[in-house]
Amino acid sequence: MAPAASGDRGLKSLVWQKLKAAVFDDCRKEEEWKIILLDDFTTKLLSSCGKMTDLLAEGITVVENVYKNREPVPNMKAIYLITPTAKSVDGLINDFVSKSSSKYKAAYVYFTDFCDDKLFNKMKSSCSKAIRRCKEININFFPYESQVFTLDVPNAFYRCYSPIMEKTNDNVMEQIAEQIVTLCATLEENPGVRYRSKPLDNASKLAQLVEKKLENYYETDQRSQVKGKTHSQLLIIDRGFDPVSTVLHELTFQAMAYDLLPIENDTYKYKTEGASGKEREAILEEDDDLWVKIRHRHIADVLEEIPKLMKEVSSKRKATEGKLSLSNLAQLMKKMPHFRKQITKQVVHLNIAEDCMSKFKNNIEKLCKVEQDLALGTDVEGQKVKDQMRVLLPVLLNKNHDSYDKIRAILLYIFSTNGKV
Repeated sequence: MAPAASGDRGLKSLVWQKLKAAVFDDCRKEEEWKIILLDDFTTKLLSSCGKMTDLLAEGITVVENVYKNREPVPNMKAIYLITPTAKSVDGLINDFVSKSSSKYKAAYVYFTDFCDDKLFNKMKSSCSKAIRRCKEININFFPYESQVFTLDVPNAFYRCYSPIMEKTNDNVMEQIAEQIVTLCATLEENPGVRYRSKPLDNASKLAQLVEKKLENYYETDQRSQVKGKTHSQLLIIDRGFDPVSTVLHELTFQAMAYDLLPIENDTYKYKTEGASGKEREAILEEDDDLWVKIRHRHIADVLEEIPKLMKEVSSKRKATEGKLSLSNLAQLMKKMPHFRKQITKQVVHLNIAEDCMSKFKNNIEKLCKVEQDLALGTDVEGQKVKDQMRVLLPVLLNKNHDSYDKIRAILLYIFSTNGKV
């Protein structure tokens, strides 16, 4: 399904604009500052598409956690951007137990998704006098990249496929379907829904739920101009559609870096050149234009591209001569401070690329040849691989390969033989 997103950051920009219109513009008053209360989900949501400077521009002075005890600010109004869960609603209710002990002057409540009658009535009976607004904004997903989203349901795989959890299968399917519908609503799409029917019926079940919930949403959402089907298609498949790609060592920049390097929460740690060797952190995000430009390129192209960009910068002042190195670039930043930010990004990505190649040259290069032979069923000369076990065995016997890579190779062997081990 092609996103109808606009702007350089695609889906992230679209989500921020929807939050701005549905929440901040909805309760805005000139020269009036507010506090915003978030739960765990909405904290991640806001962090994924906006920064503190964006919130300040919308008149938000303080960001608080709705679950925690807080100092009352009775002269200020509060925005509650929360999920429709019992825990979050209880956090709201506890802030307005009585008029004399209310933490804030008033509450503007925005739920990420549909709030059921039980929770709504509980809130209504407890603190309705304090609530100035109560709306559902239909954003129940995270925009991870400009064209990538996640639903943040980490146990979904287990709950959908484990026989032990079969009773909760329908619940998690309902949750996922509702979240997908909020994505479609954000994109202003009413797509045709297609799915892969085999080997299990999970995709079929999810597709039917999404289709039904889309119909309900566009029937009840009076604001929407999109009533009929749009030209987009929502394709639902499970990981079994392409299991091979999950165990192959990828050689495109982003996939390779996240596979081989200890990158956590999109944060890469590296040491600077020189005697001090200070440890630095770099966040790999959409605001980094260079990262967005090169992240899906082959590692060989990246190693060629970054030095070219560095030479372009250095040639403007002829600050370096000969081959560029990380130590030369450190000197370049001192001589050309106005290029510091640009050069720093280039240094970070060169560090990442060189770290990847260091891992690759040690062991991964030999593994890649075996992986390609198993995945394609043919060798480098195009000849059919007749005995996959003979291809796999050297990997298993090689003491230089760790257990993790050997397990990946075994899984690839199983996939390549269609489970006929």
